[in-house]
Amino acid sequence: MTEATPLDGIHYFTPPAGYVLSGRDGRVTIPWDGLPPVPLLEEDFPAAQQAGGPDYDMVGRGIYQALRLNPECAFGPEYAALLKEAYPHIISELGGQIIMLDAKEVDSPYLDRKINFLKIMVLLDPHNAGLHVEIARTYTEKGSRLSSLHLAVPSWYGAEKHLKRALELAPQDFHAAYAYGEALYVLGRYEQAAEVWQGACSAFDIAEKRKVEARIAAIFSGKLPLVPPVDYLTALSVAVEEHHAGRNDEAAAIIEDVLADPVFADQFPLNEIHYLLGTCYQELGMVAEAAEAFKRS
Repeated sequence: MTEATPLDGIHYFTPPAGYVLSGRDGRVTIPWDGLPPVPLLEEDFPAAQQAGGPDYDMVGRGIYQALRLNPECAFGPEYAALLKEAYPHIISELGGQIIMLDAKEVDSPYLDRKINFLKIMVLLDPHNAGLHVEIARTYTEKGSRLSSLHLAVPSWYGAEKHLKRALELAPQDFHAAYAYGEALYVLGRYEQAAEVWQGACSAFDIAEKRKVEARIAAIFSGKLPLVPPVDYLTALSVAVEEHHAGRNDEAAAIIEDVLADPVFADQFPLNEIHYLLGTCYQELGMVAEAAEAFKRS
């Protein structure tokens, strides 16, 4: 028997036999028999117990919060189906939240929120390849930001997973195929990346095609980073930590080692890294070196 997923601030309520979810002036009438336990906000749980069952608003609040916390929780598809059937205003709010997050520059916690919102949308529309592409794009952004490089590994694996699913749903999406190859490349699976790019190459315009063909040729000629790019991104996250701890000599040494790999430095021109290196040099009193690093940022 499937157990409900523990979630902070959520208590699960098992309604009595014969419980019916009703609301919206009689437009919603859903018998609960056979449905999973109801996730309720902690503050709503006592009132639901006292009344012998939660009301319409309690159920909507609880389901929405449970999915926001973990869209991959147990019974996630069932909860999403209930939202779709009974809570159109919550679905509308969900879409508005995604649009709002798209419209402004956001930091890593907001990217996490956007990913979860998009995963809820996937539960509502599981065959929409574009949603998987957008999740992957957000994971890629998260896995490439200086502030969240410590999460590069799970972020790039998340991107790879959702791009693979997008291509299962839409095999002719060649831009998704290019992004999938890029994720494979970052994870060090170079031959798989080349194979994916070869399959997509014919669909690109001339400039894009030349760029992809050059990447493929570099793979087959062995012109590759010395270690998988995701390992360099992880190393750079350590440099960030060293800098924040005031160990600028250690941070600079790590960054210098990473930038010493010409293939990685050319393929991943991380301007933030040069700026961080310049900051480290500045703290160490290396004025000329700092100026040169800042110039490259």
